[in-house]
Amino acid sequence: MSLVKYRLREVASDFGVAPKEVTEIISKFSEKPKSNAQVLTEEELNIVFDQLTKNHPVESLEQAFAAQMAVKQEPPKAEQPKREAPKAEQPKAAKPQQGGNKTGNQNANAGNQNANNANNNAPKADKAKEPERKRERRVVDTSAVQVNVARFDDRVDNLVSERVQDYARGKQRIGGGKQQQNKKRDNKFVKGNKAKNEEQERLRRLQMEQARKAVLTVKIPEEITVGELASRMKKTAGEVIKLLMKNGVMAGINQTIDFDTAEYVATEMGCKVEKEVTVTIEEQIIDDHVDTADELETRAPVVVVMGHVDHGKTSLLDAIRKTSVTAGEAGGITQHIGAYTVDVNGKSITFLDTPGHAAFTSMRARGAMCTDIAILVVAADDGIMPQTIESINHAKAAQVPIIVAINKMDKPTANPDKIKEQLTKYDLIPEEWGGDTIICPISAKTGQGLDELLEMVNLTAEMQELKANPNRRGKGTVIEARLDKTRGPIATLLVQNGTLKQGDIIIAGTAVGRVRVMTNDKGRTVKTAGPSQPVEITGLADVPTPGDEFDAVTDERMARELVEQRRQAEKDALAKLTTKVTLDNLFAKMQEGEMKQLNLVVKADVQGSAEAVKASLEKISNDEVRVRVIHAGVGAINETDILLASTSGAIVVGFNVRADAAAQASAQRAKVDMRFYRVIYDAIDEIEAAMKGMLAPKFQEVIIGHAEVRQTYKVSAIGTIAGCMVKDGKVSRDAKVRVLRDNIVIHEGEVGSLQRFKDAAKEVTAGFECGMSIAKFNDIKEGDIFECFVMEEIKQ
Repeated sequence: MSLVKYRLREVASDFGVAPKEVTEIISKFSEKPKSNAQVLTEEELNIVFDQLTKNHPVESLEQAFAAQMAVKQEPPKAEQPKREAPKAEQPKAAKPQQGGNKTGNQNANAGNQNANNANNNAPKADKAKEPERKRERRVVDTSAVQVNVARFDDRVDNLVSERVQDYARGKQRIGGGKQQQNKKRDNKFVKGNKAKNEEQERLRRLQMEQARKAVLTVKIPEEITVGELASRMKKTAGEVIKLLMKNGVMAGINQTIDFDTAEYVATEMGCKVEKEVTVTIEEQIIDDHVDTADELETRAPVVVVMGHVDHGKTSLLDAIRKTSVTAGEAGGITQHIGAYTVDVNGKSITFLDTPGHAAFTSMRARGAMCTDIAILVVAADDGIMPQTIESINHAKAAQVPIIVAINKMDKPTANPDKIKEQLTKYDLIPEEWGGDTIICPISAKTGQGLDELLEMVNLTAEMQELKANPNRRGKGTVIEARLDKTRGPIATLLVQNGTLKQGDIIIAGTAVGRVRVMTNDKGRTVKTAGPSQPVEITGLADVPTPGDEFDAVTDERMARELVEQRRQAEKDALAKLTTKVTLDNLFAKMQEGEMKQLNLVVKADVQGSAEAVKASLEKISNDEVRVRVIHAGVGAINETDILLASTSGAIVVGFNVRADAAAQASAQRAKVDMRFYRVIYDAIDEIEAAMKGMLAPKFQEVIIGHAEVRQTYKVSAIGTIAGCMVKDGKVSRDAKVRVLRDNIVIHEGEVGSLQRFKDAAKEVTAGFECGMSIAKFNDIKEGDIFECFVMEEIKQ
């Protein structure tokens, strides 16, 4: 609270406005003042100062000070001619006397008489009339003196010794009445200066308030904590929190608010807001400008060959490469780096060698859409196989056009019409049947149809209008990477845009380095590599991950900083909880708007069950989430199923099948949710409950061990006894058991008996033999696996 009482009329006078205007300002934000003499509170003064300084700004504080000082110095200057007036009146009174005017003579005589009386009685008047003598002594203009002498009286008394003070008081007594009169005069002078000082103090407070209310520019990012916002506005956190609470936002000092909320708070507190643009290191060093039509040039297509094992994929690749090898290359292909180029009628085609599906799937998982066309190889005498179906699903998920190559047409058992009919089940309709899928019968052994296949590849590439800008820094995808004992990390890169040059600094995922040696697919050292060209390079500090994007940059120091940031981001991602979709977090992701489609991978014991399960699950789609079975197959859940589910964010559903050891380990690493059922209605009910947010399982299955059947014995009173070796964990008498034959569930029930030699055992651990029987089940064969499990209650 202010120590100086500041009344309403004084505020109006200082600002040069009517008191009514000040009253109206206070009435808008607080209680209306009762009178003009009311003393204003600190809060009311702040309101008035804020409004009036906004509506009546001054160009500079120096002008305001000069005007104020000029106003204060005007009254003393006006008094000087009044004190000289008696001297100027005497000659004026003498003029009428010379003119002979009687009345003027009388006035002049009276004036002279009065002047003579005043001069004769001057000593008496000095003693009798104190104000006149004071008026005569005030001949010095002291309005410019702004020192309040009374403030220093107490300090002087404390500093001066008592003996000196007594001496001064004695001297004052000797001085007599004249000094007392002077002291009274000085006291009156001090009181006048005190009022003047109070006014100057009010002016100083006003100036400080104006400086405090000066517009402050605050830079606010997309998100900011309440404490940081208060610090940037030079306010307390309590003031910011109070304003947020008034507007219905409950936020603590360490909580984050968005830009819109922070902008509103800053504006309300009289600050000017500028949005802070945060430029990351990646944005600074990586060239991401969009190429114009004038900069783009036609590039070669990138083709990946996929197919089932032994369907002739490798033979087709070899046949294509042999047709492109020139006579000058001794020994044909001198080096194989996982990617190569061939010339077809003057046009280049880049092929990627992808053994299996791991590389292609991992590229798609990282968003590296480096392939333009997929060639699906199908054996004419074998038909569609499980790995063929997986290849189709991979290509569709990557949204890559598919060209089907029906191989082994030289065999007498070839039946291409059967292949075409099978392809229609997977939405691959041949062109001659009214579809848009190109199908080329070929023979990698005899070379039949290869030219037509390559021509179809070029035709498809022309329809896609594949273009790139070679006149910019190179960027692309890592195809393969390995660590050589002598050469260090080696990476095979596919340049997708720009031109990669020897000596360039490149970033590939979490690896950084300078290109030292660059080799093409023919084994020759090259200096540059343009779009759609594969090269093998050395010079990276670490081995990158296949599928990572690489970029050529100019600043090596900032490139290393970016790599450190990426490594830290990977560590943070691993530290977080699973982000994979599961039935447990499905509803939460639906509420967050992240889930628009629920992908499922279905594996069953027979084909009929797989098709029935796929049709039943896809029917439970609703307006919020569409259930889509991206792959349905027969047999045990393998590692390929887990890889597909991981890259597609899918849940694996198994019916009367189990996952092999490699698949279980892969699912645990990739955090893929696997669900096993024996009744189709259980799967439908559980997925529907998860989509409605009502999935609340109270028990979960915990596998405690596996035992392998080594020998069987038939006992008439008991049934079939299995001589087993416990492979891992333990088997327990109280546990439930599942009989697996080739990872297919044959029976699920309870342990009938468990013995160790001739004695009954409660449990047998890994590495020991035991005898087991299954309650109400005797179809036990050598090689079967007993999977023991218990149901544990989940703590809610």
